[in-house]
Amino acid sequence: MILVALLLGFGGISLRLVHVQALGGDRYTDFGTSQRMQTIVLPGVRGSIFDRNGNDLAVSLAQRTIWANPTLIAHPVEVAAALAGPLRLDPVATTALAGRLDGRNSGTQFAYVARQVDDSVADSVAKLKLPGIAFLEESKRFTPADSLAHSVLGGVGIDNLGQSGLERQYNEALSGTEGQLIIETDVQRRALPGGEHELKAAQRGEDLVLTIDRSMQYETERALRAQIEAKDAQGGMVVVSRPATGEILALANFQRDAESGELVATGNNMAVTTVYEPGSVNKVITVAAALEEGLVVPETLINVPDSLQVSDHLFSDSHPHPTEDYSVTRILTESSNIGTIKLAQMLGGDRLDSYLRRFGFGTATDLDFPHEASGILLDPDDYSGTSIGAIPIGQGIAVTAMQMLEAYNVLANDGLYMPPQLVMATVDSAGQRHEAPSGKPRRVVSATTARQLRAMLANVVAEGTGKRGGITGYAVAGKTGTARKPLPQGGYLDGAGNYHYVANFVGFLPADNPELSIIVVIDEPRADIFGGTVAAPVFADLAQYGMRLLRIPPPRVTTAGAVDGSAQEIVAVVEQERVRATAATSTTIAAGG
Repeated sequence: MILVALLLGFGGISLRLVHVQALGGDRYTDFGTSQRMQTIVLPGVRGSIFDRNGNDLAVSLAQRTIWANPTLIAHPVEVAAALAGPLRLDPVATTALAGRLDGRNSGTQFAYVARQVDDSVADSVAKLKLPGIAFLEESKRFTPADSLAHSVLGGVGIDNLGQSGLERQYNEALSGTEGQLIIETDVQRRALPGGEHELKAAQRGEDLVLTIDRSMQYETERALRAQIEAKDAQGGMVVVSRPATGEILALANFQRDAESGELVATGNNMAVTTVYEPGSVNKVITVAAALEEGLVVPETLINVPDSLQVSDHLFSDSHPHPTEDYSVTRILTESSNIGTIKLAQMLGGDRLDSYLRRFGFGTATDLDFPHEASGILLDPDDYSGTSIGAIPIGQGIAVTAMQMLEAYNVLANDGLYMPPQLVMATVDSAGQRHEAPSGKPRRVVSATTARQLRAMLANVVAEGTGKRGGITGYAVAGKTGTARKPLPQGGYLDGAGNYHYVANFVGFLPADNPELSIIVVIDEPRADIFGGTVAAPVFADLAQYGMRLLRIPPPRVTTAGAVDGSAQEIVAVVEQERVRATAATSTTIAAGG
């Protein structure tokens, strides 16, 4: 019986040895390898973001991250207490850290202690020489220009993944490729001399070169913030662009914090992601459509009373005036609601809608920016009786500031729509620059219609509601707008029976050969509400700065006092319209402007 028992025992051992060594050897070999080999992920360095001139807007720098191997920490409470000083942990955080450092609870050989800390903090921890505490390098995102262009750039999380803005839109290109470091270690996870060592280097992400000009961006944010504060407004947006190329030179957004009331450079790119009712700046679309369809010319006279019944609503100009014959130019110059509505009635709902869409309303731009809004544009079949009165003057329609600026760029570009552009180029890890594809222009209106509108808009600034948008030495084309703001609960009147307004101004210069276009939108100004007095001065400040920055001199004046080149045509048209207007035009009617 003993012999049989021994034979059975040795037989079982033999079978187990065969199973372990012959049949299951690979599994145990892999298990042993996993105990000896340690794989460390090497994150790719995130690419930088530069302005058009190569100035840093966002960069990634190496920072030390503190980590722990809980299996090597015998006294987690003591280690956590030692770390609490340099890490500035309160008692609750210290207790939580002790729990993560306890190998009996964590069941892991890796736990973060503190990520991407300052060098002074890392040096203080290193001097403690605590068992089981180690360091690794991670890249951390920095914006050298503080919060400049914050809403455009967006932000990244602790793991260097883009969360908003261009950081999110171009996250894949910016992130690069992870690498790996494989090392052979002893039981205490120390590298074995002569052991296996395999490195797969991480690849740096691509750099982005933006169309943004850092100087223009700084001045834009300064001027916008100052005016919002001066007018006690809720916020504002500004976009500055080169009409011929669609390049965005500056894009600023400010909004008051809902809790503190403090004005902050919001991370929400409102000029692209939020919509507003534009008011009178939309009138230029109605006038352009009427000109393009051959219904009128700039000199055509329209009989304009100071009020007009459209369905069940009585529309009126902002100031009473006798019924007169207004030229189309005068209608735009004095921002007449009634004159504009009469032009829209000549067009009809279908043609009006067609031109609104041709100018880019109701569709997101080619920026493909995260959460970009398409705007709100009714189908003509859904028009109410008053829509043909409200939409032409910029109510009952919602656009983004970017869409409205692009509509005016059509007129600056002789009738061509040029898609906006924020990224000029990318630079790969080898330093090779790759130009971003530019958008394809498309025809919206004829060059003749665009030139006629430029002359009219120059007259708006020279003689009409946009005088505060003019600057010395340049012919400026622009339009004011003051729109009632719809409230979240519906309607325009708040509980106290008051209206809230959005003041805006859109324009470009020089009027004869536009090099710069700007839209300024001020949300809920309280000290003043009109686009001509709230938004236009900001436009003028930025236009003057932009002309200096781009080194665009005023048009040359000949010895005879005439303006050289095509600017002479603009001035001649402006003077012709001024003479044609009646004496009543000297008192500007700021209808909606």
